Amino acid sequence: MGMKLSEELLWRGFHAETSIKEPADLDTRPSKKFYFGADPSADSLTIGNLAALMMCACFVRHGYQPYLLAGGATGQIGDPKENGERDLKSLDEVEHNKSCIAKQMQQVIRTDDLVMVDNYDWFKNINYLSFLREVGKSFSMTQLLDRQFVQNRIGEGGSGISYAEFSYTLIQGYDFLHLYRTYGIDLQLCGADQFGNCTTGIHLIKRLENATADAWSTPLVIDPVTGRKFGKSEGNAIWLDAKKTSIFDFYQFWLNQPDESVEYLIKIYTLLDKENIDQLMLEQKEHPERRAAQKALALGATEVVHGKDNALAIANLTERLFGGSLTDLAEDEIAEFGAFLACSKKGVMLFDALVETGLTSSKSEARKLAAAGAITINGEKVTADTQINQVALLKRGKNKFSVVK
Repeated sequence: MGMKLSEELLWRGFHAETSIKEPADLDTRPSKKFYFGADPSADSLTIGNLAALMMCACFVRHGYQPYLLAGGATGQIGDPKENGERDLKSLDEVEHNKSCIAKQMQQVIRTDDLVMVDNYDWFKNINYLSFLREVGKSFSMTQLLDRQFVQNRIGEGGSGISYAEFSYTLIQGYDFLHLYRTYGIDLQLCGADQFGNCTTGIHLIKRLENATADAWSTPLVIDPVTGRKFGKSEGNAIWLDAKKTSIFDFYQFWLNQPDESVEYLIKIYTLLDKENIDQLMLEQKEHPERRAAQKALALGATEVVHGKDNALAIANLTERLFGGSLTDLAEDEIAEFGAFLACSKKGVMLFDALVETGLTSSKSEARKLAAAGAITINGEKVTADTQINQVALLKRGKNKFSVVK
């Protein structure tokens, strides 16, 4: 017997604040529809967003229909931060970002029942006075001022908050109301930082439709190394877009997770079931040097975001890069690595190639690293600048690579 939805959510750690009294109520909920929203504040989601999408995928596996919202309207305002106003995006930038993240959400939530929606479609025709009469009249200022993010912004030492960002929670609340009226959706899924905004929608549905709606949130994932949350605002973002975080670097991020964190992360970021994970953790305990759990985490997370073929190719590439002597690699093998590693063209000078491919930030840094013996070409240390006229694998330190071809 497999797990019920409520059991799997609790086992994987997808459970923070919720308006639902008993998690088991999710197993017998009459309406099996939910919505999850993401604002296009960037042209890619991060692994912080991915955690919530993996929770959504869990609901889908248990028979729920997903409605994913790309916030073309809310993206024009910006979800309020704890410490200051967001820079406004141009309408063209919002449109571009929206298109990119919609594709990423669809990549993770793979089902024929998926419905994509955009809140700009209903907000573009809303009359401001009508919005104030229906939504604004449904809230007291006390309710809104009590929100934690507002208190942080207007309290002593706070940066203040614009009326636009102050109103953000009403806009998101109206999304929930609109989706309830249009599709009968009575459940919103979110990250823990959005739970307060979700309750705005719950309040509107109860007040204006005399109906019950709920929200279920998942904890924000904390980087076990730095103690900071996984997200772009923290400066430690791992992006889902391969142009921002290469598939190779994405795989390496998971592969390099410490032993004490891997069980926590593998439940969140892979589709492996309890039986497989329990077996992996047993092997990990008996033979930690094999790093079986880290390899399964890296393969599983990469497959979710970049597909099975890319995940297997990167796993194979990693074994070849770290499993033997780089001096034995043939030119055609090295050329194949160029599909996943940054590349320069033959004839380039070494220090230029290191900068072009991002292995160093400057030629002066490249010179220092080479002098210290931290740079190799095809496995051989190089201490001075030199022209590279053949297919070559460049390496910085222990795990930074690029290709000349």
